[in-house]
Amino acid sequence: MVRIIKHLCKYWYSVLIVIALLFVQAACDLSLPEYTSRIVNTGIQEGGIEDNTPEAITKESFEDILLFLNEKDSKFVQNQYEVVSKKDATEEQLESYPTVEKQYIYVLKDISKENHEKLNQLLQKPLTYLLLFSGDTEEGAKIEKQIISKLPEQLSSIPDLTVMKLLEMVPQEQRQEMMKQLNQKMKDMPDTMLEQSAIQFVKTEYQRLGMDTDRIQTNYIFVSGLKMLGLALISMFATVMVGFLGSRIAARLARDLRNQVFKKVVDFSESEMKQFSTASLITRSTNDIQQVQMLLVFLLRTIFYAPIIAIGGVVKVLATGTGMAWIIAVAVMAIATLVIILFAIAMPKFKRVQKLIDRLNLVTREILTGLPVIRAFAKEKHEEARFDKANKDLKNNQLFIVRVMATMMPLMMFTMNAIAVLIVWEAAKGIDSGVMQVGDMMAFIQYTMQIIMSFLMISIVSIMLPRAIVSIGRIDAVLKTPFTILNPKQKKETTEVGTVEFKDVSFRYPDSDGYMLHHINFKANKGETVAFIGSTGSGKSTLINLIPRFFEATKGEVLVDGVNVKDLDQKDLRDKIGYVPQTGVLFSGTIASNLRYGKEDASDKEIQEALDIAQASEFVSKLPKGPENPISQGGTNVSGGQKQRLSIARAVIKKPEIYIFDDSFSALDFKTDAALRKALREKTKGSTMLIVAQRISTIMNADKIVVLDDGNVVGTGTHQELLKSCDVYREIALSQLSKEELDYEG
Repeated sequence: MVRIIKHLCKYWYSVLIVIALLFVQAACDLSLPEYTSRIVNTGIQEGGIEDNTPEAITKESFEDILLFLNEKDSKFVQNQYEVVSKKDATEEQLESYPTVEKQYIYVLKDISKENHEKLNQLLQKPLTYLLLFSGDTEEGAKIEKQIISKLPEQLSSIPDLTVMKLLEMVPQEQRQEMMKQLNQKMKDMPDTMLEQSAIQFVKTEYQRLGMDTDRIQTNYIFVSGLKMLGLALISMFATVMVGFLGSRIAARLARDLRNQVFKKVVDFSESEMKQFSTASLITRSTNDIQQVQMLLVFLLRTIFYAPIIAIGGVVKVLATGTGMAWIIAVAVMAIATLVIILFAIAMPKFKRVQKLIDRLNLVTREILTGLPVIRAFAKEKHEEARFDKANKDLKNNQLFIVRVMATMMPLMMFTMNAIAVLIVWEAAKGIDSGVMQVGDMMAFIQYTMQIIMSFLMISIVSIMLPRAIVSIGRIDAVLKTPFTILNPKQKKETTEVGTVEFKDVSFRYPDSDGYMLHHINFKANKGETVAFIGSTGSGKSTLINLIPRFFEATKGEVLVDGVNVKDLDQKDLRDKIGYVPQTGVLFSGTIASNLRYGKEDASDKEIQEALDIAQASEFVSKLPKGPENPISQGGTNVSGGQKQRLSIARAVIKKPEIYIFDDSFSALDFKTDAALRKALREKTKGSTMLIVAQRISTIMNADKIVVLDDGNVVGTGTHQELLKSCDVYREIALSQLSKEELDYEG
């Protein structure tokens, strides 16, 4: 995970924008349950009246309220209202409060939020008492009867005596004493019930004022609905932007990783290439990077969002004051336990996926590239079985993961529904006792589901996380592989042109115990043709590959133009060399584009000249489009000999100081071979030629021949000199040509 975040650092500004948008989205999503609760509690149950502070009240009710307050609170309440009569009422007030036409009323002033809250608190109990003693509730009648029964006989015998009449009759001191008794009786009543009772009285009072309470309710629900719609639209916009930016960041990171891996692999020497199979490098460049890209999309969208929504949901749940926060803990523990168990089972399989994909790619690549050999040996069934095993291993591994993960969703849904049932069960008790409202229960369920869903989202990402972690590790393994062949810190200037010299050079492969080459010494001067011959495995190609630094000499020095190749920039070194590999390699495109690989700005004339030298003009001219004829992937639409000649032409067009032909004439017939070498001698005078060959006829006219046997130089000289002095060369020569052809007397 740390590696993935490290790669994200270069996009920190975009990630910050995504996180900011996620906070916006979370704020909107967390606000929606609160609005749902308000619509149910305030909009439906309380008729759209938001609190128990009436915006207007009749004269009689206002005076009754003051009876329940002490002198200080009474003055405060009176200061918050103003008296409005018909003559001084505004048009808006006349329309809103029709009763003002008949009597004056009290209208709430434009007061501060602090005073409004204080007023709300002060009026809660008086308004509840007014509702109780209005004669409309059994509870109120019961309390009223108890109070009157305890009064002295001279008071209790008053006809039609009510608590309100009694409060008007008694002095302030006795009134306060009665209030203490009332408060004692009401102390067990929950705040929510007090608030609902007070609001119910306010609603009744509005009706007395002639106000349209249905309109108040409709307006409240409509406005709350619009706010919810606005929040939903903002959340939608944030979600879309997060998805867009997240995908963009992930795609850019994947592009950069592919570029880094490709550039790294292109600069690998043969030593580094041996650490990874070609199939594995392809998988790392494609499938592994794709896994990381997919994870990043979900990471930016979910991993960052889930903690925000989970923490915000917990804060909101605690703020509801329902006393059911323990249910959240139960839910989180249940889900965490479920996820841990499932991943403990599936994790080992996750780690095997990429290796199995590597294996499948390797087998597929081997079969497709080796089809002619497979058919020649009638091994189709064997290879089908080998592919089928690799395919089934991958399938069985993935099926196990899918089956384990498939059980997660139903188990998660069961857990979520069980938690919802538990919330309803507990909330029903609170609603029945009056400590909770239905809207609060609905909001609690939604917050709980949001918290659970956040953990569910994390668990879904966790499905991808192990595989992506393995993938990023495999990618980093390529990126962190140190180069064994490096450019020098300080380049040296060449002192000669077209010379190649080996000074006591020995070489062994990094994973080999023994040396492949032993104490090689020779020098090729400018314009000379130096050939290398020896039995298979004698080290010819290995020796040639040390010159362009495909491998690094283990001991001794390889000098080009008088300078150790280790002190030359690799590009500068390879610009001096025209290299033709043992196996001709062509790229998809055209013949001309392949030849221009050696020289980008080569003219048509230069292309034709190179084709003439390489003896390729004849077959190219017969093609429908000539040099513009397409070459298929891997050059499969040309023969081996044609491929070799085009590879030679590609090196010739470069006009380098040094030519290296690594057994590049093996697919040519003797006539074409002879004509090609003659053309090379005539057209490339002044260039040094190093030729690895198996055929004596190819090299017998070379200026110098180096004979290798088991990594050792066993002879150096001209053809005639070696026939006389080198047994190995003589054996090779006599095995290919007769004594007369060799001009050898024995």
